[in-house]
Amino acid sequence: MLNVPNETIDVDYRPSEDEPFMNERQREYFRRKLLAWKEDILRESRETLVVLQNDNENLPDLADRASSETDRAIELRARDRQRKLIAKIDAALGRIEDGSYGYCEETGEPISLKRLDARPIATFSIEAQERHERREKVYRDS
Repeated sequence: MLNVPNETIDVDYRPSEDEPFMNERQREYFRRKLLAWKEDILRESRETLVVLQNDNENLPDLADRASSETDRAIELRARDRQRKLIAKIDAALGRIEDGSYGYCEETGEPISLKRLDARPIATFSIEAQERHERREKVYRDS
């Protein structure tokens, strides 16, 4: 756990290229961002669970029942994607703790702060991600 006093990271703080990369303030900023994102996902999951439990009625109309089942399947797929996203958020939090957060897994170079702010679970720089996607496309097309 980072020992950064709360008063050093105010709510208006945004990481800047003018400061040392992945200093304590930046790590704390991204840790808080990831934790807030995870909490939002977990809250949505709890709400979905309540809706699915309450929506367990036996609809007499076949079309209504089919529509309800389709909605339920879509909701469950979305929750599965979010479960996988939580695993990525947890992995990013682990990287913050071990000091590897913010660095490209392929090149070791820093990932841009703009990219991390937009996608805090990023593990590749934009260039490395593009190379990775091109390789993936080649294998998929062959």
